[in-house]
Parts: sequence; structure tokens; C-alpha cells
Amino acid sequence: MIIAGIVIVIATFVLIVKKYETRFVLFISGMLMCLIGGMLSAGTTAFIKEFTNAGLVPTICTVLGFSYVMEYTSCSAHMVYCISSALKRVPIIIIPGAVIVTFLVNIALPSAAGCAAAVGALLIPALIRTGVHPAMAASAVFLGTWGSTMSPGLMFNPQVAQLAGMDVMSVIALFSRQVLFAAVIAAVLLTVIAWVRKENKGYVAPKDIEDSEDFHVNYLKAVMPVVPLVLLVLGSKQVAVIPEISVPVAMLVGVALGMLLVRPNIKETTCKFFRGVGDGMCDVVGLIAAAACFTAGMKVIGLTDALIEAMKSSQQIAQVAAAYGPFLIGAISGSGNAAALAFNGAVTPFANEFGYGIAELGSMAQIGAGLGRCMSPVAGAGIILAKMAGVNPMELAKRNAIPTIAAAFVVMITLL
Repeated sequence: MIIAGIVIVIATFVLIVKKYETRFVLFISGMLMCLIGGMLSAGTTAFIKEFTNAGLVPTICTVLGFSYVMEYTSCSAHMVYCISSALKRVPIIIIPGAVIVTFLVNIALPSAAGCAAAVGALLIPALIRTGVHPAMAASAVFLGTWGSTMSPGLMFNPQVAQLAGMDVMSVIALFSRQVLFAAVIAAVLLTVIAWVRKENKGYVAPKDIEDSEDFHVNYLKAVMPVVPLVLLVLGSKQVAVIPEISVPVAMLVGVALGMLLVRPNIKETTCKFFRGVGDGMCDVVGLIAAAACFTAGMKVIGLTDALIEAMKSSQQIAQVAAAYGPFLIGAISGSGNAAALAFNGAVTPFANEFGYGIAELGSMAQIGAGLGRCMSPVAGAGIILAKMAGVNPMELAKRNAIPTIAAAFVVMITLL
């Protein structure tokens, strides 16, 4: 049965890499393993359970709803312009600055593709106008789209928090310094690559490159997307300036303030919020449920126990598997979500048995997945940015390879 499980798992990720529907592939693979293991109901039970998971569903759905409202009210665009316009005044730091700005924006707007579209529309023309090569300009923005690893609304952080019996902000606090340090390392390495390739200056922009000089920032709108994050940080156990507040409540407060202060069309804003909630259930919770079915199948067929026993023999195996397993799948498929969810479902709960904390190991898996996606030529965010810059997505992947691999290594050795 273990051999059959290995074959099914390999086939599953091959199909995901080939762009078959991830949720369908994970669900069918999980049910097949449950069938072979003689416990078909285990897969359906795990699948259904996630749709009523009180620790995940409200968090994920309200974050998506809030993001949709911020996009509809144009608050996200004003925020991006506000914090990125200063970069154009200091060209010498514009490449590492673009990486860090995108990283920070991606914390507030955890969708990689949404963040890429919002930031890229402003920063790519600005970088090209200062003489940065279009491929390097797009690569800088793409490299910053793993900032969502620090977002309380990213699906993995509530998942890991639930596994570890911690609150979301405490989980993020565990790896925030390591991730921020790695982000700086990645930004510096990309800047060095730009210097070596002579892509940091000298490019003559064509006349049809649009700039955003006519954009007039509304500072009230600009602060709206970060309100929930501020509330969560101030109410966290580490800061405790205000009473502790949950992620769903913080997001609802953000939506309410957006409606009150920005005063958009209330009917349309409400519709956008609930559209985001629905998409969160469909796209994110649905994926988590399918991954839960898959990990249940791995458990039933005996593959999880075999994997745990192998990792008990060496901490280094678990360390590298957590960091570079999801990283590799993310780089090949454009999304490391499936690999990170499967790893966290099957392996992370047993982290203590081979010498690691549950929160640390689970966080490493999702960080690796996010970094791997930042060097994938088939990632949605990369494709969007490549189109904006008028280059092939593979050009972005080549430039981001060294920074992402190095960043994953830095987090791995400092976190685990």
C-alpha cells in the first residue's frame, strides 16, 4: 500500500504541475488512497470537516471580503501609490525598494496576483523610466510577492496556528524577523544581479510606457488597507496595547471604516464584500478541504507513518523537506499551496517527534512555497508582471532564482 501511495502522490503533483484543477486532483487522489486503505469515509469526513472549521473559514472569508472592498473603493491603489512614489525620488534604491514595497503591500493584500497587478501598474513604468531593464523591473515586483507569508489572512497561518494551539499573530511573530531579514537578503541579491547584468540603469524607455504622474493620492483611502493589520498588531499578545482582537473582527472593522470614511456605493460595497467571502470559500477553503482529503488518504494508506519514521531518523531530512519540498512544487507549478497544505496536514502535527516545533515547521513549509512561486515562469503573478513589462515570464524566473533559493536557505537555518 505504501508503494501505491507513493505512486499516487507523485502522479498527483505531476497532474498539478500540468495545470489540472488542483482541488479535483487532490480530492480524487485522497479518495483513491482511502479506497485502497479500506476507509473510504475518512476522505469524505476530512473534506466536509474543513468547510465548518471555525478557526479557518471566518478568517479566510473575511480577509477576502475586505480585500475586495479595498479594491472596489480604490483604497489599495492609493496605498500602493502612496508608499511607492517616494522610490522614484531615489533611483539608487529603486530595485531593492521595489522588492520591499511589494513585500509590504502583499502583507495587507495577500493575493499575489492582485498585489502584482496593483503594484506593477505603478512601479514597473517608474522603474523603466529611471533606466531599469523591463525584465529586471518586473522581477523586482515579482520577488516581493511572498510578503503574504506574514499576512494573518493567508490560509497557512490560521492552519498552522490551529495545529499548534496558538493565535495567528503569535505564529507570525515566530518567523517575522527571519522572513524580513530574508526579504532584505533577496532584495540585495537581485540588486547585485542587476548590477552584474548592467540592467540597473541605462535602459531607454519607449514613448508608449505609461507613467502615473497624474495620479492624485487620497491619504484617507491610502491608510484604509492597513487598518486591520494595525488593530491586530496592537491587540496581539506581544504588544497588547488594546484588547486582543480576532482576524475576522479586524477585517469587519476595516470594511465598516471603509464604508464610513470613503463613502462608496453601500449596495455595491456590500456585494463586493460578500463576493469576496464567497470566493474565499470557493477558492481557498475548497482547496484546504481537498488537501485535507488528500492527507487523510496518505494517513489511511500508511504513507504518513512511513514518512514520519523516515524523518525521525534525521532532523535534516525534515528541515530540507519542509523548506524545499513546497519550494520545488511552487517553482514548477506556479503554486506551492497544495504541497504546503499536504505537508502541514500530514507531517507538521508530528513535528515534535523529530525535534521541531509545530509552528516553526509548518511556517517553514508555507514560506518555502511562497518563495518557490516567486521564481516560477507559470505563476499567475509572474505572468501578469511579464505582460506589463513586455517580456517572457521565463526572464523573471531566471533573475529571481538565486534570490529565492538564498532566502529560503536563510529562513531555514534561522527558523529551524
